Amino acid sequence: MIVVMSRRADEDKINAVLERLKKAGFQIHLSRGVERTIIGAIGDKTRMGDLALEAMPGVENVVPILQPYKLASRAFKEQDTVVKVGDLEIGGKQIHVMAGPCAVESREQLLESAEMVKAAGATLLRGGAFKPRTSPYSFQGLEEKGLQYLAEAREKTGLKIVTEVMDAGTLPLVAEYADILQIGTRNMQNFFLLREVAKVDKPVLLKRGASATIEEWLMAAEYIMAGGNYNVILCERGIRTYETFTRNTLDLSAVPVVKHLSHLPVIVDPSHAIGKWRFVPPMAVAAVAAGADGLLIEVHPNPSEALCDGPQSLTPENFQSLMKDVRAVAEAIGRRL
Repeated sequence: MIVVMSRRADEDKINAVLERLKKAGFQIHLSRGVERTIIGAIGDKTRMGDLALEAMPGVENVVPILQPYKLASRAFKEQDTVVKVGDLEIGGKQIHVMAGPCAVESREQLLESAEMVKAAGATLLRGGAFKPRTSPYSFQGLEEKGLQYLAEAREKTGLKIVTEVMDAGTLPLVAEYADILQIGTRNMQNFFLLREVAKVDKPVLLKRGASATIEEWLMAAEYIMAGGNYNVILCERGIRTYETFTRNTLDLSAVPVVKHLSHLPVIVDPSHAIGKWRFVPPMAVAAVAAGADGLLIEVHPNPSEALCDGPQSLTPENFQSLMKDVRAVAEAIGRRL
């Protein structure tokens, strides 16, 4: 539920409500707006009537949250959440592009990728050190050595790092290097991992599961937020349908729908959704037009020799062209790149 305090409610009245909710076992989230304070309370709704909150001084209204995802819902927080990653703000007016190779293959490959995506305007470097692959015989990543290369690239370029964490065992290691922890599509409903990630003081990029509904996706975000980590970035990366021409089907309708249902920022990964590089640029532009707060784009110095996802990776030249088009669309809708 949400407890809306009146404009005239002072700290003593606010604290009195907080104390009553805590004694009743509710989890509390305090949001102080310009005009009023809103208290979010998560817990046993059968106890709401016993609390008599609306009779307390300073309380203007008590509103139940009907959605199963409470903390992630727009009802819980009306204003858009802006996730800070160092000096970057994801979910604000600026659209951020996270770009780089699918997998960290070598020091030279990663540093070259980092330099070229920064030159084109990217603000974050993506790259997998641990790679969950469908085939056990495919390249599985350089693991800690790959993380070290990512850290070196950050030092040389200033780009923040987003990389995937696959399990609780490697979480401390990945968190030591990463600026954003990525939860991949295969782990969206790995609830144990989500609980562990919630304990880490790092923003989380949560990819939508290949067969997940929007509600299931938001419920996965709820796991992270319920564990105390409110810095969640949602990522639409295509869902599995009957269509086989593309790798997945990019659900761009999810962007405005989720932004209506939730206050969390939403980015789009057209590379994994399409699986074919020539269709990535137009879908990236469409994602920005649909309201996405950022993009996740695969770029490789030489896609034909990539050890992972070469067919969907852009060349440096194609990435520069994409960034030019994205910049134009962003400006047309009152945002910036």
